[in-house]
Amino acid sequence: MDTLNASGGGYELRFHPLFANHRAFAFPCDAVGHVDMDSLSEPMFNNYLYARAMMGLELSWPEVRLSRSH
Repeated sequence: MDTLNASGGGYELRFHPLFANHRAFAFPCDAVGHVDMDSLSEPMFNNYLYARAMMGLELSWPEVRLSRSH
């Protein structure tokens, strides 16, 4: 599984793929799942918008979890 992530706070908003061989997406967020979109790079910003648009179609509804980097 290919995962996109950025270094950041202690939490991540993770979108899991609904189908095998698709990528998951993870974005830095706060404890309640708010993503600071202004702090994302342009590619990560585009991926975030894509992940939000694909919820329920290609990706699961997101979950907030502790970041793997902490």
